[in-house]
Amino acid sequence: MNKAKELSTFTKLLAYELNKIYGHQRFLKRLLRGMYRLYVDSRLIPNIWLRDNCQCGSCMHDTTKQRLIDTFSIPKDISIKSHWIEGEGEDPTFKIEWSDGHESRYLRSFLAQTTTTEDFKAIQRQGLVELNLWDSRIASNPPTQAYHHVMSRDPKKLLRKIRTHGFCYVDGTPSENPLFTKMLLERISFIRETHYGGFYDFTADLASNDTAYTNIALEAHTDTTYFSDPAGLQAFHLLSHTDGEGGASLLVDGFKAAEELRQTDRKAYEILSTVNVHAHASGNEGISIQPYRGFPVLEHDTATGDLLRVRWNSSDRASIELPIEEVETWYDAARKFDAILKKKENEYWEQLVPGRVLIFDNWRVLHGRSSFTGKRRICGGYVNRDDWISKFKMLEFGSEDVLKGLAVN
Repeated sequence: MNKAKELSTFTKLLAYELNKIYGHQRFLKRLLRGMYRLYVDSRLIPNIWLRDNCQCGSCMHDTTKQRLIDTFSIPKDISIKSHWIEGEGEDPTFKIEWSDGHESRYLRSFLAQTTTTEDFKAIQRQGLVELNLWDSRIASNPPTQAYHHVMSRDPKKLLRKIRTHGFCYVDGTPSENPLFTKMLLERISFIRETHYGGFYDFTADLASNDTAYTNIALEAHTDTTYFSDPAGLQAFHLLSHTDGEGGASLLVDGFKAAEELRQTDRKAYEILSTVNVHAHASGNEGISIQPYRGFPVLEHDTATGDLLRVRWNSSDRASIELPIEEVETWYDAARKFDAILKKKENEYWEQLVPGRVLIFDNWRVLHGRSSFTGKRRICGGYVNRDDWISKFKMLEFGSEDVLKGLAVN
């Protein structure tokens, strides 16, 4: 990995902010070299890219930021006829007159971002923040947010806590009607529909032919590993538990466990990061869902090199993409990861109660439960990854900054 990819998330974020502040000065010195070609940081910006990404209202829709121009109607040999600067201050506008007569305008900040690294581009695109890895000690001060705050304002603080810690409780949620929980999830985004339905409200009756709908203990796992795009967020709200006990909820920080594996056994980490594993959901009549391809247990972001997603569910695992005589290497690596997940110091147990909704990042945090007796009623649902990250970054960075950087981020 190169040095940029070895930077901590905090260092990347700091560098990102400094680049926004000071990057324009470096940009100004090298903006135009010669009459007909544009350079940023001594790197040539092709005319076709500039013309294709013209920011004027006739080429780019002001609201949706969708391209209105037919890219391939632009002459291949289009050239810069003239150029000038309008405005003063930190972010003036650069204007270019093209050989076809069209006039384009670009903010200096927009052009400055054309040469930033993929690490920096990913920060805004993916809503990256500094992560807080945790273990069982988080029980003393878990992230929480008040229901009335989320419903009366916006979910920015809730989503930032989920993005940072991987989960958050929402306290004070009315439990007399599951509709209140549904409304909470819809403050984040649309509820995802699956073969189980959308918003769920169930008891332990095996109605959906899945072990989640029983009263047996469940080891730490991620949900929907059998989808090409696993659920992004998952929510649980215990509405009632009568005539019994047990059913404590288990959370494990998959990113923290993966980092522990990386530090103690690089080879095992590499195996779980490269060997594809298939999964399936085949419990319902007439249904056998499998991803279009296998995925590794530990998936990494190709732009930053950082860990992006954990897929871990032994119950739903199908085949392993290795020659049969080599699969033992995967089992050995997986056994080491499993042992880390099951360390008492990595397990955070919490007894859910009516009024406290648990929302967690299914790409990062593994969940499970202890066995229970009696009758439990739980409601909740899934939210797509792209949908909740979209809401988070629009609230965190502001819609104006997010939208104006689409062509360069």
